[in-house]
Formats: sequence, C-alpha cells, structure tokens
Amino acid sequence: MAVGIDALWNYSDPAQSELRFRDALAKLPSDAPPDDALNLRTQIARTYSLRGKFDDAHRELDAIEPLLAKGGPEPKVRVLLERGRTLRSSKQGAAARPLFIRAYEEAVAAKLERLAADALHMIALVETTLEGQLEWNRRTVEYARGASDPKARHWEAVALNNIGVSLNDAGRHEEALAVFRDALAAYQRAGGAANIRIAHWMIANTLRRLDRIDEALAMQLDLEAQFKAIGETDPYVFEELVLLYEKKGDTAKTAHYRELHRKASGS
Repeated sequence: MAVGIDALWNYSDPAQSELRFRDALAKLPSDAPPDDALNLRTQIARTYSLRGKFDDAHRELDAIEPLLAKGGPEPKVRVLLERGRTLRSSKQGAAARPLFIRAYEEAVAAKLERLAADALHMIALVETTLEGQLEWNRRTVEYARGASDPKARHWEAVALNNIGVSLNDAGRHEEALAVFRDALAAYQRAGGAANIRIAHWMIANTLRRLDRIDEALAMQLDLEAQFKAIGETDPYVFEELVLLYEKKGDTAKTAHYRELHRKASGS
C-alpha cells in the first residue's frame, strides 16, 4: 500500500485512527489493488473493537467477507485476526481461538510473517491455562526469531513480555525476572523508547515482588526521571513508588507519591 497501516494507527485513540483509515480509503486511486481497500476496512473494524463497539466491528467484517474472493491472502488473514480479536475482547476467547489458528496457518502458507507472528501471540492470549500460554508464547518467540521480516521479529519482545506476565501471575517471579530481562534486550534491539521504558518497569515490578526493594526503587526513580525529561508522568511508576516506600517505612514519601499517583491517574 502507498500508505502503510502502521503509520495510520494511534492505538490510544481508536476514533482518530478510524478517521485516518476512512480518509486513506477515500483517497485510494481507482486502479488500486482490491487488497488495499479490504485491508483498510479490516482496521476500521479493529477500531470499533477497541472501543467496545463489537456489533459494529462484526458488521464491518461481515460486509468485507463477500469481497475476499477478489483479494489476495492478506485481507483474508486480517479478517480472521480481527474477527478473533473482536470475539476475544467480548469475552468469547474459546470462539476466537480457531480463528487465530486459521489466521496463523494461512499467513504461514502465504509467507505473511508479521501476521503469522501476530496470530501466534493472539492464540497465547486466549489460552486458559498457564502451560498453554507459555507454549504458544514460546512458539511466537521461536517463530519471530527465525523470521526475515523485521516487523515479524518485533513479536519476539512482545511474547517474552507476555511469558513474564504469565509467570508472575503464577508466582514464579525468579523465572519471570529472567524472561523480562530477555524481553528488555529484545526491545532494545528493536528500538523504541516507550517500549524500553515499559520493559524496565516490568523488571522493577518483579524485583519488588521478590522483595528486592532497593533495586526496584532505583529503577522506578530512574523511570520517573525519564518521564520528567520528556514532560510526561506515568501513574504506574508512581503506584510502584508508593508500594516501595511503604515497604521502606517512609511515610512522607509514600504520601508524596500517593498524591502524584492520584493526580496522574485522574482519581
């Protein structure tokens, strides 16, 4: 496509993203391949899903499906992914799972590496057992590491992060810490300051869970400074600082960061 889908997305503002996709759709030349319009429409459906407008998302995908016969494999895979995401977001993970598996299989057959890795990581997200989550995320890591498409390799860090979250939820914090360090290294290879900050936060959060308070505190204070340097705040950093200073028995700083957290979170 002349304009890449990624450039049009603002995941923190799906409504704005919808307008961008509709504008790009309206500006497609008359001789554009059918895939261009179909791919854009799948993302319009995704903007609905992200806003909880599940019926609208399904209606858009229903309207796209009869047109897929004229398109290539990419919009077919994208419809499967977005239908699955819509079902998952509406608490129908069991119904979403076979769609994600089909999306993965069709993406692999069409050599759409990025979409294949995306589908793999979505399968992990609808798994209901720890072992299932770990298995599919590990498969995502392995697939991403072997991919030739840099956008497919991006999913390595995401899947490692998700493994760490699952391990933390299971109380396996030492294992989670090691995986989060691997995720940080993957994010650093990929670049992107925001993702790198999140990776540091996940490590610090796990250090707190392990009662390694001074190490966690140093990392969260560094994150606070990083956000301040770019004119931003993060309520999750302040929340961790509240918990850390409570652990240290510092009532003044606990109160200070509780107030900062209140302001940053709008509560």
